[in-house]
Amino acid sequence: MDTRTHDDTSDHAVVTRDTLTLRLTVNGKPRQYAIEPWVTLLDLLREHEHLTGTKKGCDHGQCGACTVLVDGKRINSCLALAICKDGAQVTTIEGLAVCDRLHPLQQAFMDHDALQCGYCTPGQICSAQGLINEGHARTRDEVRESMSGNLCRCGCYTNITDAIMEVLEQEGAR
Repeated sequence: MDTRTHDDTSDHAVVTRDTLTLRLTVNGKPRQYAIEPWVTLLDLLREHEHLTGTKKGCDHGQCGACTVLVDGKRINSCLALAICKDGAQVTTIEGLAVCDRLHPLQQAFMDHDALQCGYCTPGQICSAQGLINEGHARTRDEVRESMSGNLCRCGCYTNITDAIMEVLEQEGAR
């Protein structure tokens, strides 16, 4: 059954016996869905919204490739049932940039060569933004500890930390 039931011209989702209504704001756009209760936020973003920047890595919450921001906080979207996020603001990697201008973290990741294959990069950047939003990490060690839930199989950890530290320092200067 195709559960992609929102459309940009309607405020109503088609609800069936097996679905529930869900309202989210995804990357600044209000959306409404009729979904099965077992659909994860990750699957909703990838399969219904076609936002494929959020990756399905381990599907067990162990790698961080699926990290997105929900109401500004980082979560593993593979572990979150979409219906439990009703009314939330969801930001994916696709929602961080403004028009043609990269988000400061995206630019810093490029400047510091903080990626190699790029598979983990969207989750790393969303997690880094969540870390900044939390306001707890100020030192390299605190950044490394706070980012420990995001794995990089290519081993770019030093460069990832450098990129995050640059943005933290830029924000501290404001």
